[in-house]
Order: sequence, then C-alpha cells, then structure tokens
Amino acid sequence: MALEPNGKSNRPIAKFESMLKTDDVYFFDAEDFEDIIHHYLNHGKIALAKKAIKIGLQQHPASIELKLLDVEVLVFENNFEVAENLLDELQLLDCNNEEIYIQRANIYSKKDNHEAAITLLNKALELADTSFDIHSLLGMEYLFIDDFKLAKENFMMCVSFDEQDYSSLYNVIYCFEFLEDFEGAIHYLNDYLERNPYCEVAWHQLGKQYFSKEMYPEALTSFDFAIISDDSFIGAYFEKGKVLEKLGKYNEAIENYETTIAMDDPTSHAYLRLGKCHEKLKNNDMAKFYYYQTVHEDPLLDKGWLAITDFYYRRGNYEKALFYINKALNIDGENSHYWKKCARIYTALEDYPQADFSYKQTVELGNYELDTWLNWAEIARRNDDLEAALQILTQGKEFYPESVKIQFKMAGFYLLKQDRINGRISLIDALKNDIEKLYLFTDEFPQFEVAEWVQNIISDIKRASR
Repeated sequence: MALEPNGKSNRPIAKFESMLKTDDVYFFDAEDFEDIIHHYLNHGKIALAKKAIKIGLQQHPASIELKLLDVEVLVFENNFEVAENLLDELQLLDCNNEEIYIQRANIYSKKDNHEAAITLLNKALELADTSFDIHSLLGMEYLFIDDFKLAKENFMMCVSFDEQDYSSLYNVIYCFEFLEDFEGAIHYLNDYLERNPYCEVAWHQLGKQYFSKEMYPEALTSFDFAIISDDSFIGAYFEKGKVLEKLGKYNEAIENYETTIAMDDPTSHAYLRLGKCHEKLKNNDMAKFYYYQTVHEDPLLDKGWLAITDFYYRRGNYEKALFYINKALNIDGENSHYWKKCARIYTALEDYPQADFSYKQTVELGNYELDTWLNWAEIARRNDDLEAALQILTQGKEFYPESVKIQFKMAGFYLLKQDRINGRISLIDALKNDIEKLYLFTDEFPQFEVAEWVQNIISDIKRASR
C-alpha cells in the first residue's frame, strides 16, 4: 500500500507512452496531462512535453493550465512573440491568474529586463495563494541586478516556507557573504539550527562563516556537528581539514583529507592539501608525491603546478621552479600572481632581462603591490637602466604617494645618476615623511650617507621636527 501513490502518479505517464508506441488514442483528464507534461519538463524531455501539450489541447482546448504549459515551453525555446500573443489571449480569459504574470516575467528576464520582471512577479505575488515559487524567482531576479539585500529577503521567505529548501538556504548565505555580513550569516544559521539541529548543510555553512572570520575553534565544532549529522558528508571532512591546518594540527588534517579520498574518488584539491600538510611536517618526499598526484588528477589545475613551483623554489632549485611556473602560465597566462612568481625565479637565476619582462607583465595584468614596483625598479637598476628604474618608481608613487620606501629608493637612484637636485628633493620628502626610516636609505646606499650635504639635510630635518 505504501507504494500506491507513486504507482498512481506513474500510471498516466506509462499509459501516455503506451499510446505513443501503439498509435492508439487514449483519453486523459486535463490534470493527468499536466502531470505528464511536468514530468517531461522536469526530466528535460522537451519533445515529449510538446507532444503531450499538443494532444492535451486537442482533448481539452479550453484548459488554461495546458495553454500556460504551452507558453512555458515557448519561452524556454525563446519563441517570445508567439508566447506573448498566447498570454494576451489568456489574460482576456483570466486576468487574475498569477501564472500569466510569471510567464511574462520569464520573458522579460530572458530579455535582460529584470526590473520589468520584478514588477510582474510582485503582481503575481499579490494574486497567488502560495508564493514559494514566486519568491524564489524574485530572489533570482534581484541577484541579476546585484540587489543582494532584497534577494536575501526573498530567499529567506523560501526557507521559511520549506526549511528543507537547501538551494534557497545556500542562496541566503551567498547573499550574506556578498554583503560581507558574516555576523548576520552566523546569526541566521544559528537561529536556523535551533529549529533544525541535525541539518548537516547548515552546520557546514556555519563552519565556513566561522572560518572566514578566523574563528577556528568554532568552525571546527561546526564541521564536527555536520559530520555527526551525516558521517558521509565529504565536504565537512574537507573543510575540517582546512581548519586543522590553520590550527597547525597537520596530522589530524591529513586524516580528514584521507577520509575524503577513501569515501569517494580522489580529487586534485584533496591531493593538494595533503601535499601542503606533508610539506609543513617536512615530509618532503610525501609532499612531492601528492603535488604530482594533484596535477596528474587535474592537469589544468594551475594551483597544483604553482605548489610544485613553490616546493622547488623554497629549496633553491630555481631551474625546476621555472619549468613548473611555465606550466602554470601555459594554463593561465593572464594570472599576474604567476608572472610575479616567474619574475622572482628569474631574479634568483640572475636573468634580469627576463625578470624585467615578467614584472612588466605582472603590472600590465593589474598587480600594483608596493613590492612589485620596488623589485621591478631594482631589476631595472641591475640592468644598468636607472632611467627606467626611476620611471617605474614614479609610476609606483602614483599608487603609494606617501611610501618612504619609494622616496628613499628614488633619492638613491637619482644620486646614482648624479642628479643631486632631484636626489635632494626626494631625500627631503622621505625624511619629512618618516625620519625614523632613514635606515632604508643608509642600508641600501651607504656610499651617500657619509656625504656632508646629506648629513646637513638630516640635521636640518631633525631640528625642524623637534
């Protein structure tokens, strides 16, 4: 008897498919056709859904619900003009049918007119007896226009209707994260868990919020509860491993990563984390083994190639480091971080022209960090191009106008060029900015510290600052 409802729901489908095979014509209630069409739409069988709509409308030509399903398929296939004409006809018959407004909203949404879609969905909301699906659609429309606050409110409504609607729960947390309201997300999830204490999804999300706030003990507890709620939840083991890494408990982290591999097909990300843990424990052979497993599992995972690069770079094997950073660049040549790493490797190899090219790529791809400008300028100096070095520092100064590191370095470079006027100006600016950082100049350019005129400047600035 327990299987009877499923049996009943499947009978119209089986009967319909039998009819298609035999070319017989069977009669169905309009509600049966709706069930059949929904079944095919849910399974992506559009051709069968269209066939069911056609036969359904032949048997029930006045059925508004079947016509609306016809509209749904037309919209899915981007046949907007025919769909809108049909909706116009239906609205004359039933102007208070919320589904008409929903389908019009779908058309506007597919045309990227999300504000109009929102207006229509709000009208549908006024007419609807049950609003769960409409709030879900509204949430998505607000996401399209980056209104995360209203998107969050609508997805929250979905969760309040059905607390097992994990898709909406994920969307709520996504909105909190985008708004950088981690405290709000934590409060919301804790409130949700008061009502659903064994929801592994919520515990998992809560752990991730604590992790974002570097509240590692709380994150660890959350992932433990996720595992208690579902001991086959691979994601919880993986995230727990990341927390244990942050806490320096590398052996325990390894156990959790190994659990994920034992429970399902191994992933490149799990191999990568295992490699990192073993490297921290100075198990270099194991670290290298897992790094190579990472790129074997997913040759396109550039982070795997970068991990191998760093492994060799830290051990002074710059030739191998260069080989593997080029592997990463072949996968993602637009990554400024990789070009910066490449520049450092060429610097270590004393290949300054290539280091200069790599830093140029780094900056062109949007890396404007202070040490990028300083190191690039130093490379230009080593290439005996002080003019280029000063141009680089001038560019860097636009981003860091108060940086004494840039000012002292510029002063030194001007003096190396025997441009005492600009050297004097840069030195005075730097000393006025922070005289306590004078060592930055004297350590790098000790030959100028002993100059009488430099000593006079330093004395004058010290007296003025008293």
